[in-house]
Amino acid sequence: MPKYLVQGSYTDQGLKGLLKEGGSKRRAMVEQLAKEMGGKLEAFYYAFGSDDFVIILDLPSNIDMAATAIVAQASGMVKSRVTVLMTPEDVDQAVQRQVDFRPPE
Repeated sequence: MPKYLVQGSYTDQGLKGLLKEGGSKRRAMVEQLAKEMGGKLEAFYYAFGSDDFVIILDLPSNIDMAATAIVAQASGMVKSRVTVLMTPEDVDQAVQRQVDFRPPE
């Protein structure tokens, strides 16, 4: 199952919700969302700095991740970005593929 790194920050409105509900309830919500999408929450951390949270999700497909990200962004509560994660074995397979590439002249 593909893994995704989700990094993001809360908007002012999102921070008010976090203050009201607390961190554990937000983690439980993300865990339930991942389960409903056929996946699972691997990790959820709050952070200091440019990101307020860092999440690793296992979801069935890029489409499932896109649907999840779109709904979260549309809520107006968070701003996030998603990175598709690859295992070292995925990279092993990628470097074994023959790719016919010619740079522009």
